[in-house]
Amino acid sequence: MTTTTLCRRTDAHALAHLHNEHGKALYGFLLGLTFGDRHRAEDLLQETLFRAWKHPEVLESDHTSLRPWLYTVGRRLAIDARRARRVRPAEVGPDALDAHAPAAEDATEQAVTVLDVREALRSLSPEHRAVLVQIYFRGASVCEAAEALGVPAGTVKSRTYYALRALREAMPGYGPVPGAGPGAASGPDRRVAA
Repeated sequence: MTTTTLCRRTDAHALAHLHNEHGKALYGFLLGLTFGDRHRAEDLLQETLFRAWKHPEVLESDHTSLRPWLYTVGRRLAIDARRARRVRPAEVGPDALDAHAPAAEDATEQAVTVLDVREALRSLSPEHRAVLVQIYFRGASVCEAAEALGVPAGTVKSRTYYALRALREAMPGYGPVPGAGPGAASGPDRRVAA
């Protein structure tokens, strides 16, 4: 582009002629790209014509019609606008914020679950309870629990198995759902089922 092209702008008559000749068809095309949003289509039409005004060399070209150029510019502007809207969070009013506010959780179920687990743990033998405390509450590995309890690792594994089995029997509402497959659990708190 030369310096004279940068300083020149399309004259108002040529731009008005361009709008009269292609504006209606371009608006219809942009309306389809914006899924019927008239305001966005009008904005894109104005931006497309603004681009033509900024580039007078387009009007001076020897093409028979400027419509392909206008459609290309309009389509690219629509794509850019859509990408920009997808990156930016949706605008909402104050009422919408209240509708999405998290509801206050009822801690009753959790409190009942804690009481049930404590009661079930009290029903275990001291050896079984000590193994579960090491493995599940302190996060110790089998070897670490064996060392802390002064028993072999195999004993820790078998005590863990029988302790969990006793817990399932002591807490029938928290066990796996019959027919739901391995790992499925029911009851107020699924984390309790092991």
